[in-house]
Amino acid sequence: MTALTHERPEIMSEAPAEPLNGPDLDEVLWQAWRAMELPEGYRAEIIEGAIEVSPTGRLSHAQIVNRLRNRLVRFLGEGEHAAYQDTNVVHGLKAWIPDVLIAPEDLESHADEEGLGVAASAVSLVVEVASPGHRDLERDRLRKRREYARAVIPVYVLIDDYDGQGAVTLFTSPRPDQADWEDIHRVPYGTEVTVPEGPAKGFVIGEAITGPKRN
Repeated sequence: MTALTHERPEIMSEAPAEPLNGPDLDEVLWQAWRAMELPEGYRAEIIEGAIEVSPTGRLSHAQIVNRLRNRLVRFLGEGEHAAYQDTNVVHGLKAWIPDVLIAPEDLESHADEEGLGVAASAVSLVVEVASPGHRDLERDRLRKRREYARAVIPVYVLIDDYDGQGAVTLFTSPRPDQADWEDIHRVPYGTEVTVPEGPAKGFVIGEAITGPKRN
């Protein structure tokens, strides 16, 4: 794998953040999230002690997500794992909706207790495609990075049109105690990066998925 090791996207902070909520607030947020009815085109997640509502991505976002998932489906073939979109990942009283995730083909045996999504412990890879705007970028570059590490999801891939001329950052070896990752590899668009472990081991992310460098 060709990679630039331990480089961070431009606005990425090094300081891990601890959620400020306690058990009571966690439960309140969970019940509020469960009861939410959103208009079409919006989604809600519980991220670091807050419910965050965001619209679905613009066209360029959808193109990258669809190219990625289609290629993952072919790569995984008829095996025991599959690629999913628009699926809740549940960890305790937290819930996230990655742009793409890999989990077992049989999700029923890995559902959370209420059947609202797949348990984070069954997820081997999550992918986020960054959206423009300071808060949206901060969510994928910082808050979700920390939450996925806390949940010990083995691989996090961030595809970021807004990091320089575009970059892919591969996070592996989560350290939940630090809400961060042991191994971080960032490559600019135009350079291939290979998933090093799990059901998608050997899967290559390059221009065929991201498109060329942005001007």
